[in-house]
Amino acid sequence: MAVSYTVTSLKAELNEKGWRLTPQRETILQVFQNLQKGNHLSAEDLYNLLQNDGEAISLSTIYRTLKLMARMGILRELELAEGHKHYELNQPSYHHHHLICVRCNKTIEFKSDSILKVGVKTAQKEGYHLLDCQLTIHAVCPVCQRSLLPI
Repeated sequence: MAVSYTVTSLKAELNEKGWRLTPQRETILQVFQNLQKGNHLSAEDLYNLLQNDGEAISLSTIYRTLKLMARMGILRELELAEGHKHYELNQPSYHHHHLICVRCNKTIEFKSDSILKVGVKTAQKEGYHLLDCQLTIHAVCPVCQRSLLPI
């Protein structure tokens, strides 16, 4: 499973792979570490947040950093209803899944130990090192279902 990353552990892992912990990567990690549980950021959301804080990090750097941190298991990459990716910190202590309304984009987080157990068991059986296990359910919420009914 993913580990909780600190600046020191991220720096060590990046160095091991021949990469550097740039100030931009450190800033992006800190944003996600300070993000309230249940919040997800797209690359554009992160860019706007950083711009408002006076950080001059280009959108292309943000995209590359998010992709790298997702591959490393630091961030969870989520495909939400809007059609573009969102990211959140991959925290083993807060392992959860998403139920998303495809009409209004309302997202509900839920926990399920059985989904995680199946993921862990399957990964171990095949010799994989599990970084993340997530289920995303796309559905129509009750409010949107009522609006679909004929009048």
